[in-house]
Amino acid sequence: MKLLHLITSLAIFLTFSMATQASTPVAVSEQAVPVSPAPNSTSPAPKVEIPRTQVFDLTDPVSKRVYPLWVKLPRSYQADSARHYPVVYVADAPYAFQIVSGMTRFPMNSGKMREAIIVGLSYAKGDKGPQSRVRDYTQVVDSGWKLETGGASHYADYLETQVLPFMAEHYRVGDKELTFVGNSLGGLLGAYLLLERPNLFDNYVLGSPSVWFKGEQLLSLTARPRAEDKQSRRVFLAVGALETPAKAGMLHDMVAGAGKLRRHLQRQLGDSLVIESLIIAGARHETAFPTTVSQGLYWLLARDGEESAQ
Repeated sequence: MKLLHLITSLAIFLTFSMATQASTPVAVSEQAVPVSPAPNSTSPAPKVEIPRTQVFDLTDPVSKRVYPLWVKLPRSYQADSARHYPVVYVADAPYAFQIVSGMTRFPMNSGKMREAIIVGLSYAKGDKGPQSRVRDYTQVVDSGWKLETGGASHYADYLETQVLPFMAEHYRVGDKELTFVGNSLGGLLGAYLLLERPNLFDNYVLGSPSVWFKGEQLLSLTARPRAEDKQSRRVFLAVGALETPAKAGMLHDMVAGAGKLRRHLQRQLGDSLVIESLIIAGARHETAFPTTVSQGLYWLLARDGEESAQ
């Protein structure tokens, strides 16, 4: 069984582990990218850049690990100097950040969705993606894994003491509308933060959460009390319809796990929870996330008053 866990985990890692991150702060141009040179040209090919985006290195003072932080500002940020913005924090940045950036561009620029600052939470420098995310996104130690597990509490400390203060100090953030986006093990981390660190974020988009980790230990957690001045939590929970052993040959039934998580959150949080669920027709574990995040963020940030995903 441990071998089967490892095989499944490696498949998930390949989905979310991407190329290396920038090592120093990089200002990304808002100008249009020049036309690529002809194939036989000796001129260097231009870079494809995400507008209004910078990358910063933040150091965890306890572990001394350095984590790149990707920050994309809304189009109106410079012109509207008195405005404060919602912030969307995206786990697995090398995979997920460009998806979130791309899918929010039109709805935010067209006024259909409220503008927000997008923050990518990348992996520790010097670590491979699986090494960093398995350590930081899992809430308890599981000796059946070859990679280090159980570092979510420490990672939550890093978010609380380094990332959130950095954003509050350097940007005009709306501190009552912070959203966490996580998928797979990132969804597991998001659910853990919702229950164990309730004052960090206000909203959550949880895609295909790995509820199965360590015998569904997540479902034994009791929700900790939230500060009295905090509003209800809004949670968008989605999973691909094919994320089951019967339909896609998966070891774990992610659809059943999402249902168990919803019921657990409803029992633990009661009236302080507003939750929306979606089972994505035709989607597998490796394809569900773009729909999850587009529907989830639209549900949270839409200007038209819709309260549910269609």
